[in-house]
Amino acid sequence: MRRLWRLLSGHRDLRLLLTANLISLTGDWILRTGLAYQIYVLTGSTLASAVSVLASLLPQIVLGSIAGVYADRWDRRLTMVVTNLLMAVALLPLLVVQHADQVWMVYLVIAVQSCLAPFFISAEAALVPLLAAADDLVTVNSLNGQVRDVARLTGAALGGVIAAFGGFALLGTVDMLTFALAAVLLWLIRARRASGPATHPHVLRQWAEGMRIALSSRVLKVFLAFTVITGVGEAIMGTLMAPFVHDVLGGDARAFGVIMAAQAVGGIVGGLTATLIAHRFSPRRMFGWGAVIFGALDLVLFLYPLVARVLWPAPVIIALVGLPVAFLAAGGMTIFQNATDDDHRGRVFGATAAAKSAAMLLGTVVAGTLGERIGILPVIAVQGAVYCLAGLVVLLALPKTAPVEPELAPAVPV
Repeated sequence: MRRLWRLLSGHRDLRLLLTANLISLTGDWILRTGLAYQIYVLTGSTLASAVSVLASLLPQIVLGSIAGVYADRWDRRLTMVVTNLLMAVALLPLLVVQHADQVWMVYLVIAVQSCLAPFFISAEAALVPLLAAADDLVTVNSLNGQVRDVARLTGAALGGVIAAFGGFALLGTVDMLTFALAAVLLWLIRARRASGPATHPHVLRQWAEGMRIALSSRVLKVFLAFTVITGVGEAIMGTLMAPFVHDVLGGDARAFGVIMAAQAVGGIVGGLTATLIAHRFSPRRMFGWGAVIFGALDLVLFLYPLVARVLWPAPVIIALVGLPVAFLAAGGMTIFQNATDDDHRGRVFGATAAAKSAAMLLGTVVAGTLGERIGILPVIAVQGAVYCLAGLVVLLALPKTAPVEPELAPAVPV
């Protein structure tokens, strides 16, 4: 705890970034949860809900890598500020949506948000190593994951309530305020990367270079493979979790809400634990064993109904999953950051994010197609199996001595 306190008290920029992320991500979860509810209420169509998922995934596949190129070119702090402001403006159409024939405006908002998000995500991933010393990086990534879990719990809980009270208009207004406030906090960050060359190569050439770097490094190839494999699994779980609760466990909407809340609470507890003790473990062990344990727990979650179709074990197991998830997320991000140089970190991360979005699109199609043909249980259990497989790949393929980034800028003290 003292280590964590020293880290936060001595790094003003890190406090600003974490606070901005908490506010902005809470708004994201409010919007995501509220829109999912409102689209179905407005249209009464599951197809309309599926279209919203496609509207969020396709832009990320197309723009993920390109956004990473620009994250390496531009001032990352300024990129994050401008992206937040543009995302706030993009929410304006929600203020006038009232009828089912206007749902196309909601899809447009979702698509624009998904076009902008990769620029923010790539810039943030590249900026974080500049805000703390190298030996604090695991703790910083754990703390950032903790912020995401708190935002998810808070935002998901508020999203349905806000949607019920004020519909699309109130959802848009609240999220605009969170983006604006986050932009102000990010603007106050002092850290800057070193100035790059005055001229820049062509965008597509830099994109290709990012892909080449990702595929030429053993560590980054393992990271990319892990991301693709687990991306398919995440999409399968995201698509079939509600049918699993309803059709397999016999739960209603309240039961589904309890299970999702338990997942978020488990993530918060796991994130806090990882933040306090992660520095004692190597990033490789956190990444690999975290994935294996996560996959094993998910297999227990999805297969225990074969023995007893009762509801109560589900929230317990999914809460326990929070601990290995926190460790694998912090370990994996630290390995990625240490294996990339500041000049190309953004474009490599963007390429990885685009590959994950493509894998999730594939997983969504597979889950929707095979779930009806061969049943929910055998398909959703694939999610646990792929995480076990991906964790073993990490443990077997990654070198035990993690690479260290050539140079990290010191954090700016208070």
